[in-house]
Amino acid sequence: MQKLQTVNADTLLYEPLEKPSFVVDGLIPTGLILFCGSQKIGKSWLMLKLCLCVSQGIPLWDMPTQEGDVLYLCLEDTFCRIQDRLFRLTDEASGRLHFAVASDKLSDGLIVQLEDYLKEYPDSRLIVIDTLQKVRTASKDNAYASDYGDISLIKDFADRHSLAVIVVHHIRKQNDSDVFNKVSGTTGLTGSADATFVLEKEKRASDAAKLYVTGRDTPYQEFTLRFRDCSWELVERKEQEQLAEESIPDVLFRLVDFMQDKEEWSGTVTELLAAMGETETVSTVITKWLNEYHTTFLNEKHISYQYSRKKDGRQIALARREGDSGDSDDSNIGIPPVTVTDT
Repeated sequence: MQKLQTVNADTLLYEPLEKPSFVVDGLIPTGLILFCGSQKIGKSWLMLKLCLCVSQGIPLWDMPTQEGDVLYLCLEDTFCRIQDRLFRLTDEASGRLHFAVASDKLSDGLIVQLEDYLKEYPDSRLIVIDTLQKVRTASKDNAYASDYGDISLIKDFADRHSLAVIVVHHIRKQNDSDVFNKVSGTTGLTGSADATFVLEKEKRASDAAKLYVTGRDTPYQEFTLRFRDCSWELVERKEQEQLAEESIPDVLFRLVDFMQDKEEWSGTVTELLAAMGETETVSTVITKWLNEYHTTFLNEKHISYQYSRKKDGRQIALARREGDSGDSDDSNIGIPPVTVTDT
């Protein structure tokens, strides 16, 4: 039996360790990436564009790439179809981009084939497997165990060689507020992947799509893309901090502005809305938002908030703390409750 290899906390705290590297800066780390989308949505066009960029060391959109050899397993295509796509995408290509239209399945020797490829091209940075279903063997066993086992084989290969392996996969036709829940299969797939991408159109006939990105070493991001001349172009990129700020109700930003020339304010919610000149916001809604965001957004803006409800009415108290980052547990200190009647 092999002995467990352990590292103590002191070593982890003080010894510099190599951070995960990125094949595409800030977007595609080394490791296993699931790239998912509906059939015929344009996944292969985006994968080919990515492969061209990495093989030539040119940016993908505005993000630098790490140049190296690239293998694209186009297992649902022919060389003729790949050639036609290249004609449409570029006037020149690198000899560092390699294609295959057939391979063994995971259970029959795919990993050995990939190992042999790396012996011939040791400077490889990226491998794309299009699609996962083409390299899997149908199994009647536990679905989660099957998903986890298949994807773990590819992840282990990617980790051992410190390169990015992107596995193209499909999504289910279902409505879900979380796009990552639409990935076909069990959580054994997304749970094992280092990053998961979902490309989704609001309408199939549209030329616009959203690319959603999440991962262990990749911050949550959303990309708005447009398909023009057979190529996905970047329209807008939003990162987690910007998306979080956009989710905050506009009225709270106006409340922060309202408090800029005040040390304190107290009264009813109705009186607050009147003082701010708000006519579209319902009092119960802003009360909910004040409670929801008082330990995050309002605290970051140095606004403390107190709410109490008594039989003769509701009361709120706001105070501005200049230069005090505040602690959510102490945000109400120094604000005496004032009894008022809600109107």
